[in-house]
Amino acid sequence: MFQESDSLKYEKIEKLFKDGQDEKCLINALELLKHNINEETKYKTTFLISEIFKINNNHTKSISYLKKALKILKEDNNNLDSKYYQTTDLYLSKTYLNLGNEYLRLGKQDSSIYFYNKTLEIKSLDKEFISYRAKALSNLSGVFMQDSLYDKAKEYVLEAITIHRTLNNKISEAAALGNLASIYLGVNDFDKAKKTYNEALNLIKFENSDKALRIRERLYLNLAYNLYILKDYEAYRYQELSYDLKDTLRDKEIRRMIEELDFKYNFESQKERFQKQEELKLLKEKDKARTIVLIGLVIFTILLVLSVYFYLRRKNLALKLKQTELLQNQKIEKLKSESQVRILNATIDGKESERKQIAETLHDSVSALLSSANLHLQATRKQFNGSTPIEIDKTQEIILEASHKIRDLSHTLVSSVLLKFGLKFAIKELAEKYSNSVLNIDTNIKNTRRYEQNFEIKVYNITQEFANNILKHSNASNALIELKQENEKLYITISDDGVGFDKNSINIKDGLGINQIDARIQMMKGEFNIQSSLNNGTRISIILPIVEKVAFNHV
Repeated sequence: MFQESDSLKYEKIEKLFKDGQDEKCLINALELLKHNINEETKYKTTFLISEIFKINNNHTKSISYLKKALKILKEDNNNLDSKYYQTTDLYLSKTYLNLGNEYLRLGKQDSSIYFYNKTLEIKSLDKEFISYRAKALSNLSGVFMQDSLYDKAKEYVLEAITIHRTLNNKISEAAALGNLASIYLGVNDFDKAKKTYNEALNLIKFENSDKALRIRERLYLNLAYNLYILKDYEAYRYQELSYDLKDTLRDKEIRRMIEELDFKYNFESQKERFQKQEELKLLKEKDKARTIVLIGLVIFTILLVLSVYFYLRRKNLALKLKQTELLQNQKIEKLKSESQVRILNATIDGKESERKQIAETLHDSVSALLSSANLHLQATRKQFNGSTPIEIDKTQEIILEASHKIRDLSHTLVSSVLLKFGLKFAIKELAEKYSNSVLNIDTNIKNTRRYEQNFEIKVYNITQEFANNILKHSNASNALIELKQENEKLYITISDDGVGFDKNSINIKDGLGINQIDARIQMMKGEFNIQSSLNNGTRISIILPIVEKVAFNHV
């Protein structure tokens, strides 16, 4: 009867969670843990609390309660009844998997890999066990793919696909197939990637859950880039499908954010009121005599310090005035230099932000309006029984030309390849675009991944500025752009076999836009060096500390 009572209490709390009453569920769950309850209920309640913090994006708290749940399973193993003992491995598997997911969301890959492997160590033929195993395999595949370990990533994702197929879990199978296609994309097997993306999309074409929509949006976007590489202009249709799904999901996400803010405000307000009450109690309990003594000591110390200060000040006033004047002059010079750098950097940031906003407006709004106008004209054609007026044909031609020009202008302002697919592919596209019959630009990019978007834009703009200088001033036949990540830093090397210049005879930072680049690199806390001499080409080396992007969710 005691165990049944504990179970009933937990079920009521769990119902609050399923009904979306996160705040009330959390308060009741924390209160239940204060009582003497059986071990299974204690574990389930602790795990449920971790779920509440997870969906409200407090992943550090979620990990804390997952570890408490894990401790309950391990410490109380000998005291569990036989029925609960049989389910302990299942609880362990679920807890290890969630720990791996939460560490991955915080960007701690080593910890996530450890807990995913702990999930895989548990062996069972139970369907729920196998489902957890498939999820761990799929997420491990994503981690290895992010580190460009494609063979290992492929091995894990193929096993995950097999399990999802056996369990008839189409949504998870589609997500795993998306990972496999991305692996093919990473190793430049574009035909296999295209086939696999389409296979994944066909699996979930009739699924309309939020999870299915997110997977489909990601598949559309990746397939669009794959088709772009294959020069198949069907890519633009899939890109628009991706945008439509993303807009739908964004509306849901905004509503979710509002609910999270309301939860956080209410919960934090109650917590703050409780803390203030406790502080008031402590203040009342303080000894008044001790407070007076402390205040007296503070006043005495202040008077003593002031007396010594004024004595020393009078004695050494002349010397200090000279030292102060010298330091002020040095500070003024330093502030002037830093202010110039900050002003220049702020100007560049403003331009980049403005270009990005204009590009997004042109692409997302104006292009959509032109497409809509074209569809209306197409519908108008059907109203004519005979030949269509030539004005409609000409209008559609003008709209098509305007649409192409807007896409070109949007790409000129901010590289769409950079925004959608990252620095690696944007730099490759830049090299291909700038190469011509006179100048050949190659790339050598190793061990890179997606970074924080503004960081990627700044690196791309710096690289583009140097590429422009090579085109305009170097008279080179060959150039090479190299990128590699090492020890949380991005190393960029740009070299050419052009005419070079004598660094002793000119100030290289007075022209070629180098002063702007130098200011940008200073603000990014990076290092910058140019090696060049007459008729021996130029070599530019840049080292930048990496700014990581926000961790993404894995299926």
